[in-house]
Amino acid sequence: MPLADNLIAFTLAATLLTITPGLDTALILRTAAVEGKQQALRAALGINVGCLLWGAAVAFGLGALIAVSELAYDILKYCGAAYLCWLGANMLLRPRSHIAPAAGENGRQTNWFLKGLLGNLLNPKIGVFYVSFLPQFIPQGEPLVAWTFGLVGIHVVLGLVWSLSLIGATQPLAGVLRKPAVIKWMDRTTGVIFMLFAARLAFSKR
Repeated sequence: MPLADNLIAFTLAATLLTITPGLDTALILRTAAVEGKQQALRAALGINVGCLLWGAAVAFGLGALIAVSELAYDILKYCGAAYLCWLGANMLLRPRSHIAPAAGENGRQTNWFLKGLLGNLLNPKIGVFYVSFLPQFIPQGEPLVAWTFGLVGIHVVLGLVWSLSLIGATQPLAGVLRKPAVIKWMDRTTGVIFMLFAARLAFSKR
């Protein structure tokens, strides 16, 4: 397959995967609606930096280890599930009724970049996905590392564009979405979604 056809095929496939609703979409929508666009953008950047780090792991062999080692996969899987469950339980059991500027109700700074990054890095399915998916679009004889980063870069750009679209879509409704009752409902709903994703990840098989 010619190089241009490889890139076009990957871009189309990655676009479909990017817009498929999942944990990242739920996190960005909830953060944009409740915390504001700046915090949502930080979460989106964290998610996409996580993709770059997974791309580096795949390019240099760690992703392949996770793909073939049951123990490595399970350790990362259960760590990720525990983290998602912790996030979800906090939102479900301690929903907020208002938003303090740039901080949580307990007065501590909420690091949405770190939350987005950890949520991505603790999901071994992304590593396995990159290991199994990216090689299909790397032409034979081409440098593996350069092409891996190039394809991941395309995925990251698509992810940022999609994240910005989601963030922009919430802004006209920001006033309604920041009402106390709505904030509580969104926190609890997102908490349930996170816990469902945690259960799905914990009981998932490769």
